[in-house]
Amino acid sequence: MAKILVIDDEKSIRDALRDILEYEGYQVDEAKDGQEGLEMVLSAPYDVALCDIKMPKLEGLDVLQKAKEEGSITQFVMVSAFGNVENAVEATKRGAFDFITKPPDLNRLLVTVRNAIEKANDVEVIKTLKKRVYKKNEIVGESAIIMKVKETINRVGPTEARVLITGPNGSGKEMVAKQIHEKSNRLKKPLIEVNCAAIPSELIESELFGHERGAFTSAVKQRIGKFEQADNGTLFLDEIGDMSLSAQAKVLRALQEGKITRVGGEKEIKINVRVLSATNKDLKQAIADSEFREDLFHRLNVIPIHVPALADRVEDIPALAEKFLQDVGEDYTDQPLKRFSPEAMEQMKKLPWTGNVRELRNVVERLVIMCGEVIQADDVKLYAGMGM
Repeated sequence: MAKILVIDDEKSIRDALRDILEYEGYQVDEAKDGQEGLEMVLSAPYDVALCDIKMPKLEGLDVLQKAKEEGSITQFVMVSAFGNVENAVEATKRGAFDFITKPPDLNRLLVTVRNAIEKANDVEVIKTLKKRVYKKNEIVGESAIIMKVKETINRVGPTEARVLITGPNGSGKEMVAKQIHEKSNRLKKPLIEVNCAAIPSELIESELFGHERGAFTSAVKQRIGKFEQADNGTLFLDEIGDMSLSAQAKVLRALQEGKITRVGGEKEIKINVRVLSATNKDLKQAIADSEFREDLFHRLNVIPIHVPALADRVEDIPALAEKFLQDVGEDYTDQPLKRFSPEAMEQMKKLPWTGNVRELRNVVERLVIMCGEVIQADDVKLYAGMGM
């Protein structure tokens, strides 16, 4: 049952709205002034608040603003006898779902409330999904080496510093980048990912900077590149060591000047992008071999983070395996919940894990599918090496 809070200093209005809404099957609470309404919104999860604008102690627009600043997902419908454009515009700016005038038209009121409830449900679903995604991207482990990685992420996340993430394939470099973005001031803006190794060298510049129509044979329409897509957000350049030298030069210019030019274009486009990059290559050796620009390396390597191989943090394997067991269990709801026997977990710790965390996750998924409710040491021996 949806919960609605009526915030109004006029008792007759509160009584009338309560009667209407309870008749429709909603659970209704009341607040007699703005301050009380704000305290109730912040202490209990209401779907919708019908909030007067002119009230003692705290006016409705201030209640709305303070609630939004505190992260409330309650949808505010502002109700006022002063139905002017200025109030409606200001309410919208501060995050109101809608604005209706007193006395409200009954049909419009009920339609607005239903739509606001749907919006509140959508917001809650999105919030839950974001929490689940964040949990899946969580960096798990308590080893000294991984605790250092976490500490660096916490320090660098809220800054604007560029970060170069190094480590072997499958070690979790992408998760580090996502965690940095999650802890940054750019969280509400996009994290755009580019796998430089997966894009042919002749297309990488168009992918990064976009192109104008007619720039080359297949350019039948204008394309917005990844730098523009990430404007005011974060751009993650994965496998940066595989980028062509010509593309490296353009990336360097973009970082130096905060501007890009689309392929085939002349107009300079200002961008505000935080760049995170990752590689499994030794970039210093690549510089020595004239395969990577030293000036770009120094631009990217403001804060280095090295993600260790799984073999270098064996003590984290039980925690990682349990996390993946839970994650896989959420994906395979038709499977009974599984658990590792102590002997199976010891066997997991003995494996070489050349594919690092990615391999561990794949093995856990395989064990969930192929084994009984208790995963035994023999199961690990039998299934862990499959697919090698």
